[in-house]
Amino acid sequence: MITIKSDEEIQRMYEAGKLLASCHKELRNILDIGISTLEINSFVEDYLKRHGATPEQKGYKGYPYAICASINEEVCHGFPRKQPLQNGDIVTIDMVVNLDGALADSAWTYPIGTISASAKKLIEVTKKSLYKGIEQAHVGHTLGDIGHAIQSYVESQGFSVVREFTGHGIGPTIHEEPEVFHFGSPSDGLPLKEGMVITIEPMVNEGEWYTYVDSNGWTAKTFDSSLSAQYEHTIAITKDGPFILTAQ
Repeated sequence: MITIKSDEEIQRMYEAGKLLASCHKELRNILDIGISTLEINSFVEDYLKRHGATPEQKGYKGYPYAICASINEEVCHGFPRKQPLQNGDIVTIDMVVNLDGALADSAWTYPIGTISASAKKLIEVTKKSLYKGIEQAHVGHTLGDIGHAIQSYVESQGFSVVREFTGHGIGPTIHEEPEVFHFGSPSDGLPLKEGMVITIEPMVNEGEWYTYVDSNGWTAKTFDSSLSAQYEHTIAITKDGPFILTAQ
């Protein structure tokens, strides 16, 4: 079932989104060569606790961490680990914040040290593709309009869009209907209505779009071991256009 949010509910989700965005901003100051993603996980959990919030995905379907930390060829749902990040890595930090029952979800890909020119282009294209999708998030447009805008841009830049993992509705739980595909055809799919809140979160691969899930049962990786990046915002559909609840 798709839940339509009231203005008050959207405002509460926006407050959660502002906290999430502030946490990402803090991460920029500490994400560097030598830090481990397990240390990042502890930082995020402590940061949210100090601000009266909790990491919503911890415990969700048994997921054991406060963040997902996906490195290099890991597409999404990477487990935080003890190994330090190295020069040239890229890492996606994805988190869901629960602030007094209101949820917000956002992911960002970070370069570690000096990264390759191809990795830099991948990050830039992925980020831009997110905003291409957001531009289509208007009342009366469709989910296909969002997916097509993302796919056509990404493929024009020589990259591929992951098919197996999607954006989604959010609130009151993490994953609600509808599924938000990052590929598709214009005018296809569900029309967007005022009060819907969704995530748009393209995962873009340097090589082919195919993925597989690691033996831990969570972490998705590129089938060809190519790099992958992801950017995600939580978006409210309003009569005045898309309202980014997790803007940094």
